[in-house]
Amino acid sequence: MRIGYIVGSLSSTSINRKLARAFVALAPEGIELVELNYKELPVYSPDVDGDYPQAALDWKSSIESVDGIIILTPEYLRSIPGALKNAIDWASRPWGTNSFNGKPVAIAGASMGAIGTAAAQQHLRAVLGHLNAPTLGQPEVFLQYRADAWDAEGALVDEQTTALLQGFLAAVVTHVDRYATVAA
Repeated sequence: MRIGYIVGSLSSTSINRKLARAFVALAPEGIELVELNYKELPVYSPDVDGDYPQAALDWKSSIESVDGIIILTPEYLRSIPGALKNAIDWASRPWGTNSFNGKPVAIAGASMGAIGTAAAQQHLRAVLGHLNAPTLGQPEVFLQYRADAWDAEGALVDEQTTALLQGFLAAVVTHVDRYATVAA
């Protein structure tokens, strides 16, 4: 099973990128996690719907090439980052070619705040619902980032957080297996 992951922040030092690396390290046997990168996308405009740029075609193809997706979003002003929304806009267009249609998705995120990325995840759920992407409801991962949970190389060392992420990944695999079969 191939599961793509999308890091909602474009920052190379993003704590959600660190979270993504933890997921890759904890992936169960037989599960391949691959990054779906949207850094090359320009700002979306419907003016290009008739002549999609190659970066957007590649982005849509990357989404379509995986069985399911994990989106790791930070929270910017109680919502998702603009770059992530832009990437989702590209994936859903032109009309009738929504790459998220039927694609099983799970959401997680980390932030410095006490509620993690709860508000951003609610906004993202609304967007994904509109795109007909079956989204994992439970368990939820609203991780409050603590520097002491990670070692100097960026590896997760906190046992409680490790157990949380392993449980989440097990639920993601079940979710993707259930819905990827339906969508096929």
